Amino acid sequence: MFYTVHMAIRRKSHDYRGGRLHVEPQRKKVNFGRLYEVLTWVFGVLLSAFLGAFLVYAFGIRTSVIGPSMEPVLSAGQEILLDRIIYQFSSPDRGDVVVFHPNGNENTHLYVKRVIALPGETVQIKQGRLYINGVQFAQDYSRELMEPGIAENAITLGVEDYFVLGDNRAESEDSRSADIGVVTRSMIEGKAWLHLERDEEEGIGRIK
Repeated sequence: MFYTVHMAIRRKSHDYRGGRLHVEPQRKKVNFGRLYEVLTWVFGVLLSAFLGAFLVYAFGIRTSVIGPSMEPVLSAGQEILLDRIIYQFSSPDRGDVVVFHPNGNENTHLYVKRVIALPGETVQIKQGRLYINGVQFAQDYSRELMEPGIAENAITLGVEDYFVLGDNRAESEDSRSADIGVVTRSMIEGKAWLHLERDEEEGIGRIK
């Protein structure tokens, strides 16, 4: 009994400091469940913002076709979307429709043309026909005879050079023109990916 009362008095005396009752502060308990919910929400918002920005950068750039140079695949004024990410992992291939700034001049409108010849190949137009490495190009996109322009004499492409032509050869300003010439890899903004609605009969579709 004496021991119990003595301990109670000691405990009580420790609770008074300077004549005031001292209350030990309580430790706040962390609600880990709530914290997890908040962090998950923040992560989701950041991830959504990142994916949105990435998709806009990679696939959301829109431009329009100037002139009839890519008819019948693309018509004048038709809007297209670019794939800007594909050439970060691969190189333009023969037949790709690419979008580029001629001579790297970003103050000019974007040109839309088809890749015909690849780095290291020799290009020449003789008697209105296209020759690559001395062999007539069998997979031509136009049966019309074409003006040779600067390709009247053989042109050997450098390691990052591409020779591009419009599908509508007679109405196209392309690598045959001295003002454009061969297109280097650094000039290419991306691959023409989707064409938007042209009329009621033709909606959105892949560009081939």
